Amino acid sequence: QGWRLVTCIWLHAGVIHLLANMLSLVFIGIRLEQQFGFVRIAIIYLLSGFGGSILSSLFIRNNISVGASGALFGLLGAMLSELITNWTIYSNKAAALLTLIVIILINLAVGLLPHVDNFAHIGGFLTGFLLGFVLLIRPQFGWMECHNLQPASRVKSKYNVYQYVLWVVALLLLIAGFVVGLV
Repeated sequence: QGWRLVTCIWLHAGVIHLLANMLSLVFIGIRLEQQFGFVRIAIIYLLSGFGGSILSSLFIRNNISVGASGALFGLLGAMLSELITNWTIYSNKAAALLTLIVIILINLAVGLLPHVDNFAHIGGFLTGFLLGFVLLIRPQFGWMECHNLQPASRVKSKYNVYQYVLWVVALLLLIAGFVVGLV
C-alpha cells in the first residue's frame, strides 16, 4: 500500500489542522512560488511530503499520520538551503537567516505536542533542504548583465564552485536517503 505514502499529504485531522496547514502554505508557498515558479515548488512540496511520510513510517509503525506538515517543512528546508546557496545576493543575510531559524525551531517545538508526527516534519524538512540545493540555485551576481560587457570582463561561470558542490552532494544524499528509506 505504497500509495499511502503520498495520499496522507492531502488528508487532515479536522478543520483546525487543515486551516493551520493552509495558512502556513499561504505564507511560505506563495513567496517561493513567485520567485521560483510553480513547477519547482510543486516538486519540492510533493517530494518533501513523500520524504516525511517515509521517515514517519519507519519510526511510527502503530499510529496513523496525516497532514501536509511534512511537505510544509520541506518548503521551510528549501528556503534555508536557498538562503545558503544564494548567500551572496541577500542584502540582510543575518536577519533572513535568524528569522528562518526561529520559525523552524518554533515549528519543531510544536511537533513535541502529543499526537503530532515530528518524524514527518523532520523527514520533510531534510528532503526539502536537500531539494533546495538542487532546484533553487540561482546564477551568481552579475551573470545576467554580463552579456553587454566586453569578453574580458564577463563572468566566466553561471554558478559559483560551491553551488556546484552543494548541488552534487545534495543530490547524492537525497538519492541515498530515498533508497535507504524505501528499502
